[in-house]
Amino acid sequence: MPRLSLLFARRYLFSKKSHSVINVISGVSAVAVAVPVMAMVILLSVFNGFEGLIRDMYKSFDPDILITPSSGKVFDTEKTIISYENLGIGRIIYQLPTTLCEMFLSEVFKKNPIETLDEDTLETINKFFENNLNVSETSRKLYVHRNTLVYRLEKIKKLTGLDLREFDHAIVFKVAMMVKKYLDSQNSARF
Repeated sequence: MPRLSLLFARRYLFSKKSHSVINVISGVSAVAVAVPVMAMVILLSVFNGFEGLIRDMYKSFDPDILITPSSGKVFDTEKTIISYENLGIGRIIYQLPTTLCEMFLSEVFKKNPIETLDEDTLETINKFFENNLNVSETSRKLYVHRNTLVYRLEKIKKLTGLDLREFDHAIVFKVAMMVKKYLDSQNSARF
């Protein structure tokens, strides 16, 4: 029985009259099936290629980085778990070459190196940054008079040439402190 239906189909498809109704209907239906199949094959092939392309694109923007734990330990020592997204500028600093970092520190601290600042001065600076450059709030947190804090900030300005009450100078100093931490961590890792 199946051979009989194949015989009829073959006879109608390959008959001498190429314009018979069955041949036209068969041709149209074959084209109607072939075009969507080809379109789906092309579409799926393109999307399969796009998957690799998109994956490669995201790797170039957000590569797999293995330095997060050590960079977090350098810049945020108080926390035990640090998200890579929360490292901020530390992500950039950690990827800089040490020679560039040393050059930056020498340019920022032309008058005196950062090592000339004592622990009390560094604590004052850190509290000042923690309180968003607010003199009144920082003086409360340090348990000192407001004028004492202003005097300390003036002393820092004389030593470093940077007025931490100005936003641009504060940013430069904050980045310089982070670069110094990074260099110290690199030097201790070598020894």
